[in-house]
Amino acid sequence: MLAYVTLGSNNSEKAVEFYDAVLAEMGAKRFFDNGRLHFYGTEPGQAMLAIGGPYDEGTATNGNGVMPAIGVADRETVDRVYAKAIELGAPSEGEPGERMPTFYGGYFRDPDGHKICICKLG
Repeated sequence: MLAYVTLGSNNSEKAVEFYDAVLAEMGAKRFFDNGRLHFYGTEPGQAMLAIGGPYDEGTATNGNGVMPAIGVADRETVDRVYAKAIELGAPSEGEPGERMPTFYGGYFRDPDGHKICICKLG
């Protein structure tokens, strides 16, 4: 259903460095980069995550209650991605664990303060 989600950044260079490392842990890479927006995904034609400065050139802010959840193949990948984010200085918002029988996830904040969930569904 979703094509992509964009997260605003006030320091795209730092954000790209963070997401290059964190998303590589789940096999994602940058598919498109126009200097302002940087799109990440696991394969062409699938949902992507975009990072960049706001179109209006204003200050990027994170939304209260806004949280993209990025699905991965297995619990080990959740653990690995979460560990890489924490290693890079991301504040933890909840260590990986089973939240309900069909959901295993970990939570952290990116360099711009966006809350991110990495999860395995099912």
